[in-house]
Amino acid sequence: MPFYRSIPASFFGMVLGLVGLGGNWRLATRLWGMSPVIGETIMAVAFVVWLLVSASYTLKWCLHRDAAVEEATHPVQCCFIGLAPATTALMAVVLAPHSHGLAMVALVVGGVGHVLFSIWRLGGMLQGGREVTTVTPVIYLPSVAGNFITAIAAGTLGYPSWGVLFFGAGVFAWLALESVIVNRLFHAQPLPLPLRPTLGIQLAPPVVAVAAWLANTSGEPALLVQATWGYGMFQFLLLARLIPWIAEQPFSPAYWAFTFGVTALSGTALTMTSRGLTGAIPQLAPVLFVVTNLVLAAIIVGTVIRAFQGKLFPAAVIRPAP
Repeated sequence: MPFYRSIPASFFGMVLGLVGLGGNWRLATRLWGMSPVIGETIMAVAFVVWLLVSASYTLKWCLHRDAAVEEATHPVQCCFIGLAPATTALMAVVLAPHSHGLAMVALVVGGVGHVLFSIWRLGGMLQGGREVTTVTPVIYLPSVAGNFITAIAAGTLGYPSWGVLFFGAGVFAWLALESVIVNRLFHAQPLPLPLRPTLGIQLAPPVVAVAAWLANTSGEPALLVQATWGYGMFQFLLLARLIPWIAEQPFSPAYWAFTFGVTALSGTALTMTSRGLTGAIPQLAPVLFVVTNLVLAAIIVGTVIRAFQGKLFPAAVIRPAP
């Protein structure tokens, strides 16, 4: 079976984590004089991974449409498809220091693709009939993650008036969906083992919201921005408490769900530090930078091991039990 038949859209999550790590190192270069080669090398790797995953996923739709359609109609896996246009927009951040023109193309193509997919996917969800056990943090991806990422890309390229629009869409979508997700986690049956790592996505909305705000503003961040970051820190500690429960699921690429939130938590702390903020967040920033690198290193090594074992790609999309 060709690998592109079984490559899941969730593999775009690897791009989020790598770009987040590269962004951390770009900030570390400005703050602490780290070598710029490290950050740009990570960004280059992220770009190559994005190219490979994008090409493979496109081949899946062209040559194995049955598998692609099955994923697109799956109540959980379908939401990961939103990462395809979102990571395309994120390439604007990768390319911005090197080619403004290519970065603009990535922003426009990714942003338009995100809006179209988000409206289609969320519009389908609003029609009802969804089994409550399929509600997981994955449903953030089409409307929350995509909007925040597009906002970050727009702000990075100097279009804050557009960035604020996407930021607003992401914030209110996040606030609307979080209560739905938490209610399901509180009252429905526990998440099945393969879905437990998706709880890592729960960390992302508050800290990526902060990243989107910072990308479209200047100066020392307001108290509300710092407070939102504090909620992200609380989510990080909550996930740390749940690691033994989540880790009952052996390592798989699903653990990349943690990476965008973790890198955004440390990256926004570094950004606020660079803007002159003092106090708790700058004090935590170096510690979180180290933690982020350790988490990403562990997940990257685990992914490489799984690849050598031939266990990286799922055989098929598996629907949750009714």
